[in-house]
Amino acid sequence: MFKMNEKFIRSLPFFKESGLDKLKNSHVAVFGLGGVGSYIVEALCRGGIGSLTLVDSDVYTVSNINRQLYATTQTIGKKKVDVAKERAYQINPDIIVNTYDKFVLLNDNGGIDFSQFDYVVDAIDTISGKIAIISGCKNANVPVISCMGTGNKVDPTLFKV
Repeated sequence: MFKMNEKFIRSLPFFKESGLDKLKNSHVAVFGLGGVGSYIVEALCRGGIGSLTLVDSDVYTVSNINRQLYATTQTIGKKKVDVAKERAYQINPDIIVNTYDKFVLLNDNGGIDFSQFDYVVDAIDTISGKIAIISGCKNANVPVISCMGTGNKVDPTLFKV
């Protein structure tokens, strides 16, 4: 039976007990911990997700501070996966967090078994990596949401699907 964690009690009107229980028992992978992925991880942690897998090969730099949640003067030079994992445990010590310090490329998903996830979030910048993630999810029959960012682009209005 569902046991309410006081940290997530304010989410009860939105998700009901069944939704909070589903979140607690779900495993979501987030690929890319930058301007989009960092906020997704934060929301999932605060929403009561039970397990996260975080994938990114980058470190925080000064230029990340204006748009990436975990980028601060104290995190410059630190691995994004390590900072995000630490933040997740600060929010919810009961969460399970796995990390992969990897850069996903076409035809190389870093040896990650997508079948272990209930859902995948693609928040990376490279098209070839997106293709690898979506392909891995399709092969494992796992739902994926792919964020079509415009990182490092001067005019985001030029983005075309």
